Amino acid sequence: MLRKQRLWKKEVFLVRSRQNNLTEGPIWKSILLFAMPVLLGNIFQQFYNTFDSWCVGNFIGGDALAAVSSSGSLIHMLVGFFNGVAMGAGVIIARYFGAKDYEKLRLAIHTDVAFGLTAGVLLSVIGVTFSPTILRWMGTPAEVLPQSISYFRFYFCGAIFTVMYNIFVGILHALGDSRHPLYYLMISTMVNVVLDLLFVAGLKMGVGAAALATTISQGISALLCCIRLTKVEREYRLVFRNVGYHMESLKMIVRVGLPSGVQGSAIALANLVVQSNINSFGKDAMAGCGAYSKIEGFAFLPITCFTMALATFVSQNLGARKYDRVKKGVGFGICCCMILAECVGLCFYRFAPHLIAFFNDAPEVVEYGTMHMRTICLFYCLLAFSHCLAAILRGAGRSAVPMLTMLVCWCLIRVSYITVAVRVVNHLTTVSRAYPITWTCSGIVFLIYFLKVDWMHGFEKLEQKAKT
Repeated sequence: MLRKQRLWKKEVFLVRSRQNNLTEGPIWKSILLFAMPVLLGNIFQQFYNTFDSWCVGNFIGGDALAAVSSSGSLIHMLVGFFNGVAMGAGVIIARYFGAKDYEKLRLAIHTDVAFGLTAGVLLSVIGVTFSPTILRWMGTPAEVLPQSISYFRFYFCGAIFTVMYNIFVGILHALGDSRHPLYYLMISTMVNVVLDLLFVAGLKMGVGAAALATTISQGISALLCCIRLTKVEREYRLVFRNVGYHMESLKMIVRVGLPSGVQGSAIALANLVVQSNINSFGKDAMAGCGAYSKIEGFAFLPITCFTMALATFVSQNLGARKYDRVKKGVGFGICCCMILAECVGLCFYRFAPHLIAFFNDAPEVVEYGTMHMRTICLFYCLLAFSHCLAAILRGAGRSAVPMLTMLVCWCLIRVSYITVAVRVVNHLTTVSRAYPITWTCSGIVFLIYFLKVDWMHGFEKLEQKAKT
Protein backbone atom coordinates (compact mmCIF):
# COMPACT_ATOMS: atom_id res chain seq x y z
CA MET A 1 0.00 0.00 0.00
CA LEU A 2 2.78 2.42 0.95
CA ARG A 3 4.63 1.60 -2.25
CA LYS A 4 1.50 2.33 -4.32
CA GLN A 5 1.14 5.71 -2.59
CA ARG A 6 4.74 6.58 -3.39
CA LEU A 7 4.31 5.55 -7.02
CA TRP A 8 1.11 7.59 -7.22
CA LYS A 9 2.85 10.67 -5.78
CA LYS A 10 5.73 10.24 -8.23
CA GLU A 11 3.26 9.99 -11.12
CA VAL A 12 1.46 13.13 -9.97
CA PHE A 13 4.79 14.95 -9.79
CA LEU A 14 5.70 13.90 -13.33
CA VAL A 15 2.31 14.97 -14.68
CA ARG A 16 2.53 18.36 -12.99
CA SER A 17 6.10 18.81 -14.21
CA ARG A 18 5.00 18.17 -17.79
CA GLN A 19 2.24 20.75 -17.40
CA ASN A 20 4.81 23.37 -16.33
CA ASN A 21 7.57 22.29 -18.72
CA LEU A 22 8.04 24.63 -21.69
CA THR A 23 10.47 22.24 -23.36
CA GLU A 24 7.70 19.96 -24.65
CA GLY A 25 4.59 20.28 -26.81
CA PRO A 26 3.67 22.78 -29.58
CA ILE A 27 5.77 25.95 -29.28
CA TRP A 28 2.91 28.40 -29.81
CA LYS A 29 0.79 26.60 -27.23
CA SER A 30 3.58 26.48 -24.64
CA ILE A 31 4.25 30.21 -24.95
CA LEU A 32 0.60 31.30 -25.01
CA LEU A 33 -0.46 29.06 -22.12
CA PHE A 34 2.32 30.61 -20.05
CA ALA A 35 1.81 34.18 -21.29
CA MET A 36 -1.97 34.47 -20.94
CA PRO A 37 -2.14 34.07 -17.13
CA VAL A 38 0.74 36.56 -16.89
CA LEU A 39 -1.22 38.97 -19.08
CA LEU A 40 -4.36 38.61 -16.95
CA GLY A 41 -2.32 38.98 -13.78
CA ASN A 42 -0.69 42.15 -15.08
CA ILE A 43 -4.11 43.52 -16.00
CA PHE A 44 -5.22 43.09 -12.39
CA GLN A 45 -1.97 44.59 -11.09
CA GLN A 46 -2.25 47.56 -13.40
CA PHE A 47 -5.89 47.93 -12.44
CA TYR A 48 -5.15 48.39 -8.78
CA ASN A 49 -2.20 50.70 -9.54
CA THR A 50 -4.56 52.76 -11.68
CA PHE A 51 -7.27 52.64 -9.05
CA ASP A 52 -4.82 54.16 -6.54
CA SER A 53 -4.30 57.14 -8.81
CA TRP A 54 -8.00 57.42 -9.60
CA CYS A 55 -8.87 57.54 -5.91
CA VAL A 56 -6.15 60.06 -5.17
CA GLY A 57 -7.00 62.30 -8.13
CA ASN A 58 -10.75 62.28 -7.54
CA PHE A 59 -11.04 62.20 -3.73
CA ILE A 60 -7.99 64.24 -2.70
CA GLY A 61 -7.15 66.42 -5.72
CA GLY A 62 -4.69 67.33 -8.46
CA ASP A 63 -1.84 68.17 -6.07
CA ALA A 64 -2.09 64.71 -4.53
CA LEU A 65 -2.09 63.07 -7.99
CA ALA A 66 1.01 65.08 -8.89
CA ALA A 67 2.62 63.92 -5.64
CA VAL A 68 1.96 60.26 -6.45
CA SER A 69 3.21 60.78 -10.00
CA SER A 70 6.46 62.39 -8.90
CA SER A 71 7.14 59.44 -6.58
CA GLY A 72 6.68 56.86 -9.33
CA SER A 73 10.06 57.20 -11.05
CA LEU A 74 11.86 57.15 -7.71
CA ILE A 75 10.07 53.96 -6.65
CA HIS A 76 10.93 52.32 -9.97
CA MET A 77 14.59 53.26 -9.56
CA LEU A 78 14.98 51.66 -6.13
CA VAL A 79 12.67 48.67 -6.64
CA GLY A 80 13.97 48.12 -10.18
CA PHE A 81 17.44 47.11 -9.03
CA PHE A 82 16.28 44.34 -6.71
CA ASN A 83 13.61 43.17 -9.13
CA GLY A 84 16.27 42.95 -11.83
CA VAL A 85 18.37 40.67 -9.67
CA ALA A 86 15.24 38.59 -8.97
CA MET A 87 14.70 38.26 -12.73
CA GLY A 88 18.25 36.96 -13.06
CA ALA A 89 17.56 34.40 -10.37
CA GLY A 90 14.46 33.30 -12.26
CA VAL A 91 16.55 32.68 -15.37
CA ILE A 92 18.95 30.45 -13.40
CA ILE A 93 16.07 28.54 -11.79
CA ALA A 94 14.36 28.03 -15.15
CA ARG A 95 17.58 26.67 -16.65
CA TYR A 96 18.06 24.12 -13.87
CA PHE A 97 14.40 23.15 -14.11
CA GLY A 98 14.68 22.61 -17.86
CA ALA A 99 17.85 20.56 -17.37
CA LYS A 100 16.16 18.55 -14.56
CA ASP A 101 19.09 19.36 -12.25
CA TYR A 102 16.97 19.37 -9.07
CA GLU A 103 19.83 19.68 -6.58
CA LYS A 104 21.07 22.94 -8.12
CA LEU A 105 17.45 24.03 -8.54
CA ARG A 106 16.82 23.63 -4.80
CA LEU A 107 19.97 25.55 -3.88
CA ALA A 108 19.15 28.39 -6.29
CA ILE A 109 15.61 28.79 -4.92
CA HIS A 110 16.73 29.01 -1.29
CA THR A 111 19.56 31.40 -2.16
CA ASP A 112 17.10 33.59 -4.06
CA VAL A 113 14.76 33.78 -1.06
CA ALA A 114 17.66 34.68 1.24
CA PHE A 115 18.66 37.47 -1.11
CA GLY A 116 15.09 38.78 -1.20
CA LEU A 117 14.80 38.98 2.59
CA THR A 118 18.07 40.89 2.83
CA ALA A 119 17.14 43.21 -0.05
CA GLY A 120 13.69 43.98 1.36
CA VAL A 121 15.09 45.24 4.66
CA LEU A 122 17.80 47.27 2.90
CA LEU A 123 15.32 48.83 0.49
CA SER A 124 13.03 49.94 3.32
CA VAL A 125 15.87 51.69 5.10
CA ILE A 126 17.08 53.45 1.94
CA GLY A 127 13.61 54.48 0.80
CA VAL A 128 12.39 55.86 4.13
CA THR A 129 15.67 57.64 4.97
CA PHE A 130 16.55 59.35 1.71
CA SER A 131 13.16 60.13 0.16
CA PRO A 132 13.08 63.89 1.02
CA THR A 133 16.58 64.44 -0.35
CA ILE A 134 15.96 62.63 -3.64
CA LEU A 135 12.53 64.22 -4.19
CA ARG A 136 14.05 67.69 -3.71
CA TRP A 137 16.87 66.78 -6.08
CA MET A 138 14.22 65.85 -8.67
CA GLY A 139 12.83 69.38 -8.45
CA THR A 140 9.48 68.33 -6.99
CA PRO A 141 7.40 71.53 -6.53
CA ALA A 142 7.13 72.74 -2.94
CA GLU A 143 3.32 72.54 -2.93
CA VAL A 144 3.32 68.78 -3.56
CA LEU A 145 6.56 67.83 -1.77
CA PRO A 146 5.02 66.95 1.65
CA GLN A 147 2.47 64.62 0.05
CA SER A 148 5.16 63.03 -2.16
CA ILE A 149 7.28 62.27 0.92
CA SER A 150 4.27 60.83 2.76
CA TYR A 151 3.33 58.55 -0.13
CA PHE A 152 6.91 57.43 -0.64
CA ARG A 153 7.57 56.61 3.02
CA PHE A 154 4.34 54.67 3.47
CA TYR A 155 5.15 52.67 0.35
CA PHE A 156 8.68 51.76 1.42
CA CYS A 157 7.75 50.80 4.95
CA GLY A 158 6.38 47.65 3.30
CA ALA A 159 9.13 47.28 0.68
CA ILE A 160 9.97 43.78 1.92
CA PHE A 161 6.51 42.61 0.79
CA THR A 162 7.07 44.07 -2.68
CA VAL A 163 10.51 42.47 -3.01
CA MET A 164 9.42 39.06 -1.68
CA TYR A 165 6.33 39.05 -3.89
CA ASN A 166 8.55 39.56 -6.95
CA ILE A 167 11.00 36.91 -5.71
CA PHE A 168 8.25 34.32 -5.18
CA VAL A 169 6.50 35.11 -8.46
CA GLY A 170 9.84 34.91 -10.29
CA ILE A 171 10.41 31.43 -8.86
CA LEU A 172 6.92 30.24 -9.80
CA HIS A 173 7.26 31.64 -13.31
CA ALA A 174 10.68 30.01 -13.71
CA LEU A 175 9.05 26.69 -12.85
CA GLY A 176 6.46 27.31 -15.56
CA ASP A 177 3.63 28.12 -13.14
CA SER A 178 1.91 31.34 -14.24
CA ARG A 179 -1.58 30.35 -13.05
CA HIS A 180 -1.19 30.56 -9.28
CA PRO A 181 0.37 34.06 -9.33
CA LEU A 182 -2.71 35.12 -11.32
CA TYR A 183 -5.08 33.78 -8.66
CA TYR A 184 -3.17 35.53 -5.87
CA LEU A 185 -3.05 38.80 -7.79
CA MET A 186 -6.82 38.71 -8.28
CA ILE A 187 -7.26 38.39 -4.53
CA SER A 188 -4.82 41.20 -3.71
CA THR A 189 -6.44 43.47 -6.31
CA MET A 190 -9.84 43.13 -4.65
CA VAL A 191 -8.25 43.82 -1.26
CA ASN A 192 -6.48 46.90 -2.64
CA VAL A 193 -9.66 48.33 -4.16
CA VAL A 194 -11.61 47.86 -0.92
CA LEU A 195 -8.82 49.42 1.18
CA ASP A 196 -8.47 52.38 -1.23
CA LEU A 197 -12.16 53.12 -0.95
CA LEU A 198 -12.04 52.71 2.83
CA PHE A 199 -8.84 54.66 3.55
CA VAL A 200 -8.93 57.37 0.86
CA ALA A 201 -12.58 57.88 -0.05
CA GLY A 202 -14.19 56.86 3.25
CA LEU A 203 -11.86 57.73 6.13
CA LYS A 204 -10.09 60.60 4.26
CA MET A 205 -6.69 59.44 5.50
CA GLY A 206 -4.77 61.25 2.76
CA VAL A 207 -2.32 60.30 0.04
CA GLY A 208 -0.21 58.04 2.25
CA ALA A 209 -3.22 55.76 2.74
CA ALA A 210 -3.13 54.81 -0.97
CA ALA A 211 0.42 53.56 -0.49
CA LEU A 212 -0.62 51.75 2.69
CA ALA A 213 -3.42 49.95 0.81
CA THR A 214 -0.92 48.84 -1.86
CA THR A 215 1.53 47.62 0.79
CA ILE A 216 -1.12 45.50 2.54
CA SER A 217 -2.32 43.95 -0.71
CA GLN A 218 1.27 43.19 -1.78
CA GLY A 219 1.84 41.51 1.57
CA ILE A 220 -1.17 39.25 1.01
CA SER A 221 0.09 38.29 -2.47
CA ALA A 222 3.57 37.53 -1.12
CA LEU A 223 2.13 35.36 1.66
CA LEU A 224 -0.03 33.34 -0.74
CA CYS A 225 2.90 32.77 -3.12
CA CYS A 226 5.06 31.71 -0.19
CA ILE A 227 2.46 29.19 0.98
CA ARG A 228 2.27 27.77 -2.54
CA LEU A 229 6.04 27.25 -2.71
CA THR A 230 6.04 25.46 0.65
CA LYS A 231 3.36 23.03 -0.59
CA VAL A 232 4.75 22.00 -3.99
CA GLU A 233 6.58 18.73 -4.71
CA ARG A 234 9.74 17.97 -2.79
CA GLU A 235 12.19 18.52 -5.65
CA TYR A 236 11.79 22.30 -5.42
CA ARG A 237 9.69 22.90 -2.31
CA LEU A 238 10.63 25.93 -0.22
CA VAL A 239 11.82 24.92 3.27
CA PHE A 240 12.64 27.93 5.44
CA ARG A 241 15.25 26.17 7.53
CA ASN A 242 17.22 25.69 4.29
CA VAL A 243 17.08 29.38 3.33
CA GLY A 244 20.62 30.72 3.10
CA TYR A 245 23.38 31.68 0.72
CA HIS A 246 24.94 28.93 -1.40
CA MET A 247 28.01 30.54 -2.96
CA GLU A 248 27.92 28.93 -6.41
CA SER A 249 24.21 29.68 -6.78
CA LEU A 250 24.73 33.22 -5.50
CA LYS A 251 27.52 33.82 -8.03
CA MET A 252 25.29 32.62 -10.86
CA ILE A 253 22.37 34.77 -9.68
CA VAL A 254 24.57 37.84 -9.32
CA ARG A 255 26.27 37.34 -12.70
CA VAL A 256 22.92 37.12 -14.49
CA GLY A 257 20.83 39.32 -12.19
CA LEU A 258 23.20 42.18 -11.37
CA PRO A 259 23.30 43.53 -14.95
CA SER A 260 19.48 43.37 -15.04
CA GLY A 261 19.31 45.20 -11.72
CA VAL A 262 21.75 47.88 -12.83
CA GLN A 263 19.82 48.21 -16.08
CA GLY A 264 16.49 48.68 -14.30
CA SER A 265 17.84 51.26 -11.87
CA ALA A 266 19.79 53.16 -14.52
CA ILE A 267 16.76 53.43 -16.79
CA ALA A 268 14.67 54.60 -13.85
CA LEU A 269 17.42 57.11 -12.97
CA ALA A 270 17.32 58.45 -16.54
CA ASN A 271 13.54 58.69 -16.22
CA LEU A 272 14.07 60.75 -13.06
CA VAL A 273 15.85 63.25 -15.30
CA VAL A 274 12.88 63.10 -17.67
CA GLN A 275 10.51 63.57 -14.71
CA SER A 276 12.50 66.56 -13.45
CA ASN A 277 12.11 68.17 -16.89
CA ILE A 278 8.38 67.44 -16.82
CA ASN A 279 8.23 69.00 -13.35
CA SER A 280 9.64 72.23 -14.78
CA PHE A 281 6.43 72.70 -16.80
CA GLY A 282 4.35 72.87 -13.60
CA LYS A 283 1.92 70.75 -11.64
CA ASP A 284 -0.60 70.44 -14.50
CA ALA A 285 2.06 68.84 -16.69
CA MET A 286 3.05 66.61 -13.78
CA ALA A 287 -0.55 65.49 -13.26
CA GLY A 288 -1.19 64.96 -16.98
CA CYS A 289 2.00 62.98 -17.57
CA GLY A 290 1.42 61.12 -14.32
CA ALA A 291 -2.02 60.07 -15.52
CA TYR A 292 -0.42 58.88 -18.77
CA SER A 293 2.16 56.87 -16.84
CA LYS A 294 -0.65 54.92 -15.18
CA ILE A 295 -2.36 54.33 -18.52
CA GLU A 296 0.97 53.39 -20.12
CA GLY A 297 1.12 50.45 -17.76
CA PHE A 298 -1.60 48.83 -19.86
CA ALA A 299 0.64 49.13 -22.93
CA PHE A 300 3.24 47.11 -21.08
CA LEU A 301 0.78 44.26 -20.47
CA PRO A 302 1.41 42.36 -23.73
CA ILE A 303 5.09 43.31 -23.57
CA THR A 304 5.55 42.05 -20.02
CA CYS A 305 3.68 38.78 -20.53
CA PHE A 306 5.63 37.87 -23.66
CA THR A 307 9.01 38.95 -22.28
CA MET A 308 8.46 36.78 -19.19
CA ALA A 309 7.32 33.91 -21.37
CA LEU A 310 10.28 34.28 -23.73
CA ALA A 311 12.88 34.51 -20.95
CA THR A 312 11.49 31.38 -19.27
CA PHE A 313 11.02 29.54 -22.57
CA VAL A 314 14.56 30.30 -23.74
CA SER A 315 16.15 29.42 -20.40
CA GLN A 316 14.29 26.12 -19.95
CA ASN A 317 14.95 25.01 -23.53
CA LEU A 318 18.61 25.97 -23.46
CA GLY A 319 18.88 23.98 -20.23
CA ALA A 320 17.37 21.05 -22.14
CA ARG A 321 19.70 21.84 -25.10
CA LYS A 322 16.81 22.20 -27.57
CA TYR A 323 18.34 24.94 -29.72
CA ASP A 324 16.05 24.62 -32.77
CA ARG A 325 13.03 24.94 -30.49
CA VAL A 326 14.52 28.15 -29.05
CA LYS A 327 14.91 29.72 -32.52
CA LYS A 328 11.32 28.94 -33.49
CA GLY A 329 9.92 30.14 -30.17
CA VAL A 330 11.63 33.53 -30.15
CA GLY A 331 10.33 34.35 -33.64
CA PHE A 332 6.75 33.57 -32.64
CA GLY A 333 6.99 35.50 -29.37
CA ILE A 334 8.51 38.64 -30.91
CA CYS A 335 5.85 38.87 -33.64
CA CYS A 336 2.95 38.40 -31.21
CA CYS A 337 4.32 40.94 -28.78
CA MET A 338 4.94 43.67 -31.37
CA ILE A 339 1.51 43.28 -32.96
CA LEU A 340 -0.35 43.42 -29.64
CA ALA A 341 1.69 46.38 -28.38
CA GLU A 342 0.97 48.40 -31.52
CA CYS A 343 -2.75 47.62 -31.31
CA VAL A 344 -2.75 49.04 -27.78
CA GLY A 345 -0.88 52.13 -29.04
CA LEU A 346 -3.48 52.79 -31.74
CA CYS A 347 -6.29 52.56 -29.18
CA PHE A 348 -4.46 54.96 -26.88
CA TYR A 349 -3.99 57.49 -29.68
CA ARG A 350 -7.69 57.43 -30.52
CA PHE A 351 -9.02 57.74 -26.96
CA ALA A 352 -6.22 59.77 -25.34
CA PRO A 353 -8.30 62.75 -24.03
CA HIS A 354 -10.92 60.48 -22.47
CA LEU A 355 -8.28 58.30 -20.81
CA ILE A 356 -6.48 61.26 -19.24
CA ALA A 357 -9.76 62.85 -18.11
CA PHE A 358 -10.60 59.64 -16.25
CA PHE A 359 -7.95 60.64 -13.69
CA ASN A 360 -8.33 64.40 -13.73
CA ASP A 361 -10.67 66.33 -16.02
CA ALA A 362 -9.03 69.75 -15.59
CA PRO A 363 -8.55 71.11 -19.15
CA GLU A 364 -4.85 71.89 -18.68
CA VAL A 365 -4.14 68.43 -17.26
CA VAL A 366 -6.00 66.73 -20.14
CA GLU A 367 -4.16 68.86 -22.71
CA TYR A 368 -0.70 68.01 -21.33
CA GLY A 369 -1.48 64.32 -20.86
CA THR A 370 -3.00 63.91 -24.34
CA MET A 371 -0.07 65.63 -26.00
CA HIS A 372 2.42 63.45 -24.12
CA MET A 373 0.50 60.24 -24.90
CA ARG A 374 0.02 60.88 -28.61
CA THR A 375 3.71 61.70 -29.08
CA ILE A 376 4.72 58.30 -27.67
CA CYS A 377 2.04 55.66 -28.14
CA LEU A 378 2.35 54.97 -31.88
CA PHE A 379 5.87 53.65 -31.29
CA TYR A 380 5.00 50.88 -28.82
CA CYS A 381 6.03 48.24 -31.38
CA LEU A 382 9.64 49.48 -31.06
CA LEU A 383 9.43 49.26 -27.29
CA ALA A 384 8.12 45.70 -27.56
CA PHE A 385 10.91 44.70 -29.94
CA SER A 386 13.65 45.94 -27.62
CA HIS A 387 12.14 44.34 -24.53
CA CYS A 388 11.65 40.99 -26.29
CA LEU A 389 15.25 40.80 -27.49
CA ALA A 390 16.49 41.89 -24.06
CA ALA A 391 14.43 39.09 -22.44
CA ILE A 392 15.71 36.52 -24.93
CA LEU A 393 19.33 37.44 -24.29
CA ARG A 394 18.72 37.48 -20.54
CA GLY A 395 17.17 34.02 -20.77
CA ALA A 396 20.30 32.88 -22.58
CA GLY A 397 22.55 34.18 -19.80
CA ARG A 398 23.69 37.21 -21.82
CA SER A 399 22.23 39.84 -19.47
CA ALA A 400 25.25 42.16 -19.82
CA VAL A 401 24.28 42.91 -23.44
CA PRO A 402 20.79 44.33 -22.64
CA MET A 403 22.33 46.26 -19.75
CA LEU A 404 24.99 47.96 -21.88
CA THR A 405 22.57 48.60 -24.76
CA MET A 406 19.95 50.21 -22.57
CA LEU A 407 22.48 52.15 -20.51
CA VAL A 408 23.75 53.76 -23.70
CA CYS A 409 20.46 54.15 -25.58
CA TRP A 410 17.87 54.65 -22.84
CA CYS A 411 20.10 56.53 -20.40
CA LEU A 412 23.05 58.29 -22.03
CA ILE A 413 21.38 59.18 -25.33
CA ARG A 414 18.02 59.96 -23.69
CA VAL A 415 19.48 62.29 -21.08
CA SER A 416 21.84 63.93 -23.59
CA TYR A 417 19.01 64.54 -26.03
CA ILE A 418 16.74 66.09 -23.41
CA THR A 419 19.53 68.25 -21.97
CA VAL A 420 20.27 69.75 -25.38
CA ALA A 421 16.85 69.71 -27.05
CA VAL A 422 14.86 71.34 -24.25
CA ARG A 423 17.19 74.35 -24.38
CA VAL A 424 16.45 74.72 -28.07
CA VAL A 425 12.70 73.97 -28.01
CA ASN A 426 11.31 74.40 -24.51
CA HIS A 427 8.11 72.39 -24.97
CA LEU A 428 6.74 69.22 -23.39
CA THR A 429 6.68 67.34 -26.71
CA THR A 430 10.45 67.76 -26.89
CA VAL A 431 10.72 65.70 -23.71
CA SER A 432 8.13 63.18 -24.93
CA ARG A 433 10.03 62.49 -28.17
CA ALA A 434 12.97 61.15 -26.15
CA TYR A 435 11.18 57.81 -25.77
CA PRO A 436 10.57 56.80 -29.41
CA ILE A 437 14.00 58.11 -30.42
CA THR A 438 15.83 55.96 -27.86
CA TRP A 439 13.59 52.92 -28.46
CA THR A 440 14.65 53.06 -32.12
CA CYS A 441 18.33 53.22 -31.20
CA SER A 442 18.15 50.21 -28.87
CA GLY A 443 16.14 48.19 -31.39
CA ILE A 444 18.83 48.64 -34.04
CA VAL A 445 21.63 47.61 -31.65
CA PHE A 446 19.74 44.53 -30.41
CA LEU A 447 18.93 43.40 -33.95
CA ILE A 448 22.57 43.61 -35.05
CA TYR A 449 23.76 41.64 -32.02
CA PHE A 450 20.98 39.07 -32.32
CA LEU A 451 21.80 38.35 -35.98
CA LYS A 452 25.60 38.48 -35.81
CA VAL A 453 26.54 36.80 -32.49
CA ASP A 454 26.14 33.23 -31.19
CA TRP A 455 24.07 34.15 -28.12
CA MET A 456 22.81 30.66 -27.18
CA HIS A 457 25.87 29.40 -25.30
CA GLY A 458 26.25 32.01 -22.57
CA PHE A 459 25.39 29.76 -19.63
CA GLU A 460 28.30 27.38 -20.12
CA LYS A 461 30.77 30.22 -19.52
CA LEU A 462 28.80 31.48 -16.52
CA GLU A 463 28.82 28.07 -14.86
CA GLN A 464 32.57 27.74 -15.36
CA LYS A 465 33.17 31.15 -13.78
CA ALA A 466 30.83 30.38 -10.85
CA LYS A 467 32.83 27.27 -9.95
CA THR A 468 36.12 29.20 -9.71
